[in-house]
Amino acid sequence: MARLLLVRHGESDHTLRGPEGLTSAGRRQAAALADRLAAEERGPVAVYSSTEVRAIETAAVISDRLGVTPTRDCGLCTWHTPPEATGLTSAEFQQRFGIEGGGVFRPFETGNEAWADLVTRVSRTLLELAARHRDETVIAVGHTETVEASFAVFGNQPLLRDFDVAVAPASITEWTTDGDPTAWPPPRWTLHRLSA
Repeated sequence: MARLLLVRHGESDHTLRGPEGLTSAGRRQAAALADRLAAEERGPVAVYSSTEVRAIETAAVISDRLGVTPTRDCGLCTWHTPPEATGLTSAEFQQRFGIEGGGVFRPFETGNEAWADLVTRVSRTLLELAARHRDETVIAVGHTETVEASFAVFGNQPLLRDFDVAVAPASITEWTTDGDPTAWPPPRWTLHRLSA
């Protein structure tokens, strides 16, 4: 069985000021989540994170608690933005890089990805992790967009759904399949919990 636990990072300075690490509340959330996962997990576990500081810090707390070494994978990252955007608030980023238009196939900002690009990149990464760790639990520490993309790859939802998903900091979204993640046609996946 392939089992993926998609974890959103804990509360971060990114949410409050700019793309930095976890706040003190975020560190407490990550520790509580790590304890919860340690109580749940009994079999082999692999921990991955995006390359964003907030996800790396969350994954470090989880992997320390589970006794495994985390692996960073940029495929789990949120929007790929230009390096000069690091440290900017969302408002500053929009002011400096925003462009008119945008949407599913066109970026909203100069140097950024379109939504379709992000979903494709994250979806490919999630499938690769599921294939690589078929008989293990994969804990993928990422972002709201990681969970959003999972609806396209595992739930066969369109790139732009008719509903939104609220993903809480340091929450778990769990998907499993008994099928081969690399099979064609793709196997059916089951969503066991969302932002729990």
